[in-house]
Amino acid sequence: MSSSKEPDNSIRDRYAEIAAKGQSAFTGRHDAVQSARTLGYSEEDLKDVPRGAVEMGLGCGNPTALAELREGHVVLDLGAGAGLDAFVAARKVGPRGRVIGVDMTPEMIAKATKFARQGGYDNVEFRLGCLDGLPVADGSVDVIISNCVISHCSDKVAAFREALRVLRPGGRMFVSDLVVEGRVPPADTPGLEVWAEWLAVACGKRQYLQAMSLAGIRDVAVMSECLYNGPGMTDALAGKIVSLQIKARK
Repeated sequence: MSSSKEPDNSIRDRYAEIAAKGQSAFTGRHDAVQSARTLGYSEEDLKDVPRGAVEMGLGCGNPTALAELREGHVVLDLGAGAGLDAFVAARKVGPRGRVIGVDMTPEMIAKATKFARQGGYDNVEFRLGCLDGLPVADGSVDVIISNCVISHCSDKVAAFREALRVLRPGGRMFVSDLVVEGRVPPADTPGLEVWAEWLAVACGKRQYLQAMSLAGIRDVAVMSECLYNGPGMTDALAGKIVSLQIKARK
């Protein structure tokens, strides 16, 4: 396994706050189920998922909807947070399958593990780790999903290389993520504090897809894209952030 870098404390602290207070600590929105539906989760997806996991969801799409998960798959959720996507995936892969969620925030891992235990998700586990040094064995995963996480990495090529390392030959990757379009305000702009960390490392669509190619990921395809108007959006960023749904293969 590759060694990981120490994560930015400001990022970790923010997600620790969200673990303590829920999605509204970031977005200001309190109807988490409605927010999830606007991002592409169906009623069936959310059925039986622990409410706390939905309330802490901070994605920009629903990668499990694209992933064509089957019974018995081993799935890795990069940046699992409180476990929303991991729990949705767990129902699709069934008891013969397995879902591993990795997150860098101890508080999120604790919450997700608690939700898994309460919900009886015996085929799900959560591990503490960073995207540039995943606590996952080489070639052990059939499918990777990730929801609005890799765009937070300063070294996206390193994150994608780690993803490639843990995928089995022919393994697939499904990513929902955000990129910038045109010029965006500086990261230190007043009123954009909740976006500051992301703005400091965000990139455009071309650079994001190039990072995947440089990492050695093949068959990269954008399945859909649209202007982002989900949780946390502000007037200053309206029309300047694009949500991408991407699939790729090892």
